[in-house]
Amino acid sequence: MTSDLPDRIIYEGEFVDDDQVDQEPSGGTGPATPPPTRRARITAALAAATLRAATREITAITTGFKVLKAERGQWLSASNLTDAHLRAHLLNHRYRRWERRQRQEAQRLKEKAEEAEERAKEAQRRARQEDVPEGYQRASEQAAKERAEAVAWRNQSHGVESTLYAEHREPSPEELAQQRRRTANRRRLKTAITGAVLAAVELYWASTLPLLTAGGAIVTVWAKGRMPNWRSTPPDVPALAYNATTGTAVDGATTSDGATTCNSGSSASAHGPAGDPTSSATERENLVPYPIREATTADEAAEALRRAILQEGGDVEAVTDAVEEPWGWSVRASFSSGSPDDLNEEKTYKGLITLLKVRRNGLLIEGDPEAGDSCTIRILKKDPFTAELVGTVPYRAPLSASISDSADFGVAMDATPLVFTLAGLMLLMVADSGGGKSGIMLAMAEVVTSTRDAVVINLDPVGTGVGDLGPAITLNATMDDALISDVLDFFLNLCTARAAQRAAYGWGNKWRVSPEHPAFCLFVDEWPQLSAKNKAKLIRLLLLGRKEAIWVYGGSQFGTKDYLGEAIGPKLAAKLIGASRRVDVTELLGGGALAEGYRADLIVAATHTERNDAGQIYATGLPGMPNRPLRYQVREILPEYAAKVGAERAAAGLPDVTHTLTEAGMIDQWADLQAACADPTVPGTSRSGTSAPAIVQTIRAAFTAVDDPEYLTMDQLHVHLRRDDEQRWGRWDDKDDRDRLRELGKALSRALRDAKVDLSSKRITELDGQPRGYYMADVQEAVDAHS
Repeated sequence: MTSDLPDRIIYEGEFVDDDQVDQEPSGGTGPATPPPTRRARITAALAAATLRAATREITAITTGFKVLKAERGQWLSASNLTDAHLRAHLLNHRYRRWERRQRQEAQRLKEKAEEAEERAKEAQRRARQEDVPEGYQRASEQAAKERAEAVAWRNQSHGVESTLYAEHREPSPEELAQQRRRTANRRRLKTAITGAVLAAVELYWASTLPLLTAGGAIVTVWAKGRMPNWRSTPPDVPALAYNATTGTAVDGATTSDGATTCNSGSSASAHGPAGDPTSSATERENLVPYPIREATTADEAAEALRRAILQEGGDVEAVTDAVEEPWGWSVRASFSSGSPDDLNEEKTYKGLITLLKVRRNGLLIEGDPEAGDSCTIRILKKDPFTAELVGTVPYRAPLSASISDSADFGVAMDATPLVFTLAGLMLLMVADSGGGKSGIMLAMAEVVTSTRDAVVINLDPVGTGVGDLGPAITLNATMDDALISDVLDFFLNLCTARAAQRAAYGWGNKWRVSPEHPAFCLFVDEWPQLSAKNKAKLIRLLLLGRKEAIWVYGGSQFGTKDYLGEAIGPKLAAKLIGASRRVDVTELLGGGALAEGYRADLIVAATHTERNDAGQIYATGLPGMPNRPLRYQVREILPEYAAKVGAERAAAGLPDVTHTLTEAGMIDQWADLQAACADPTVPGTSRSGTSAPAIVQTIRAAFTAVDDPEYLTMDQLHVHLRRDDEQRWGRWDDKDDRDRLRELGKALSRALRDAKVDLSSKRITELDGQPRGYYMADVQEAVDAHS
């Protein structure tokens, strides 16, 4: 049996020696010991407290010394760093060394580029001072050579600056151990140097500095032993200064030396050092723009454009992908700030034109829908649509296609075919006189006449519309407002009838087009010339006809509400815009269309002697075609070709509408409408067959020949009159212009007076000098009065 011993009990006590041996102990018969005084008690308490405090602080100093010794030993041997610390330090060291080499190389190349540019400037100055053509040519060639060399050096510099770090490699255990030894050796060396410097300073100030140093050391040791928060903690693992996957710099990453990295997308931007806000401004001052015609390589073209954009204040980041095209250059530009749309602002656009020395409308800027900071810039040195690029009109045999098939109408600047189907389209074509509007509508009508399941209805209040197709047109109603009204009423009623048929047949929400139930394609040219009543009917038909396969293709010189009757243009899915006013573009495509690159206002309409940009368009809403601000050229259908294929298709037989109209219960109305329509190919002919006087028909034909402009001057009219009857109207060609036009005016007045036609020339107030001529509205009124 065992038992636990009791805990020790310690009794505190005190042994007192009695120096007076002759006295009796307390309680005896001798005198008692006097009690200690109050001062003695206080002194004893203070002594005990001081002893305890001293013991505590001495212990703290001892502990602090041990802590400091251990911390210093770990720091000197680098044992306070884990492998993660060593890895980050080693990788960041490699990256900083590579980055330093890249900066030095880029700076070297920039200096070479600047030297070449200075030599180019000097050669250009010599060229301006040369009086001899050979000297001027020699100096100019030298300047171009130096400029090309500068471009090459600068492109190399940009390449170096934009190079991504590709030397990432994870360190091995041996490399980490070596990094630890290197770190320890560096720390020991720093400690030795610091100690030596401190000793030398203390020897110099031997009277006081050693005491201060010793005091500071004692305080540090005491604090580390007394206050744990003064003791060192393991350092954080530093972040890598770059992305190990992509090689790009990391914003705000703190490297082992305390530096903070800053990333601008690469080691430097494409036009200046990263992080330097003045780099673009500096380049703007140092780089001299030069004409695009001096560029002989893709790099030189890109550099010419970059300098021009910088000169105009653009914060361009990079100009790349320069490609030489048959018509000039196609270049891609991206921006650090701002927007590519800024290049289409009037002042900036004209400034670029001047700096690049291209024709007034020689820049086409297309924003990238997938990258808001980028755009494609096309620099036109000549007409982009050569005969080889556009090609010829493809032959389409009679009844060989369906209206639902896609047809090839032309080509884009980048050689993309303009291919789309006309099925289901409610389309508006807007272009100024001479813009090719009527020709484009003729091209679409020519496609319809080759199909087996669609027919053409031709409407034009002041001209012949698509009448060049002749007998291939199923119904003509031209130059007769009342007849056009009857046609529109008929098709509005047919919409109602077909809607009922569609429901009865169970065809769903759209008409099923077939040879037995063909589509009706209404080509309505000169929309603004319709009466207000007919405009309202046409707009209603646009809203109702799509589901019933009664499709409208309208043509107008203007796209705004005041000309069309209602703001119907933006609601139509498909829009073609040729040479037009800026307001027409924004009305149809939205307020930002011009900035996006839909620059139809830059397309130049044809004149009497120059074709210019006739037939060129921008397009949106076409099936299968992207909605992008790219310019297209529609192939021209010549009247002779239209007449030829029209006769061929009429001989082969047009789609029969009898069956579908009989089912709709409208065959009798159709027969009456056909009987009412006169031949639209002769201007001035009415339903009754009576004609206006020959002189009025001749003047009216002059307007028709040039797409029915608002007016013709006497000089313009004279060109057509000579063509009609050279002997009669060319008698005054030997006179000066003033006398010739005076004699022409007198002869026209006599001819109109003899024919009893109330028509006289007027001042054309829209033109400088207000020359005399005839307005289209007056001529048409005279035609109507005699029909």
